[in-house]
Amino acid sequence: MTAPMIDYYLSPFSPWTYLGAARFRELAARHQAKIGVFIVDLGQVFPETGGLPLPKRAPQRQAYRLQELARFGEYHNLPINIKPAFFPPSSPLANIVLMAVREAHGTEATLHASEALLTQIWAKETDIGDGAVVASALTEAGLPGKALVDEAHKNADALSALVARDSHAAIEAHIFGAPSFVVDGQVFWGQDRLDMLDWYLSKR
Repeated sequence: MTAPMIDYYLSPFSPWTYLGAARFRELAARHQAKIGVFIVDLGQVFPETGGLPLPKRAPQRQAYRLQELARFGEYHNLPINIKPAFFPPSSPLANIVLMAVREAHGTEATLHASEALLTQIWAKETDIGDGAVVASALTEAGLPGKALVDEAHKNADALSALVARDSHAAIEAHIFGAPSFVVDGQVFWGQDRLDMLDWYLSKR
């Protein structure tokens, strides 16, 4: 049996991506899967797929989201601030920096970089729209943080175009939220579908 290929659609701003990021990386390694990482701007995906930005959702949905974030954080023993001080971040820098990581350093580095940035916003309550914060987080993750932030600023238009391309690819793949995982044409949406993804890969 050939190694499975999993397309991983992530958002560095999504708490659900934060809750599932490390578990997905470990799951993929266990199944010796190849990963295709897509950096998704949900602001581009939602209008095309029926989603609403958080402030426009019904109060009941917003309240339930907060309950679920708290529960899943406790369930998975992950620290999480359900109303972080810098959400949304002050700029889309994290998207283009992750794209810079992917283009220069590959998939594995992108996975670790995304976890580092997600931890900053959801566990440490820092602003991943700030270049100094992003550079420090990436350096701690073993990457050349300052150089990557400089690259993101220098080539913002080209990297933003790649994010837009990934977002369009997500729409074409019938993705409507993050994180999402696609293997053999099967879509698994959400960190709460990782057990089912594990099951699917085990029986594949």
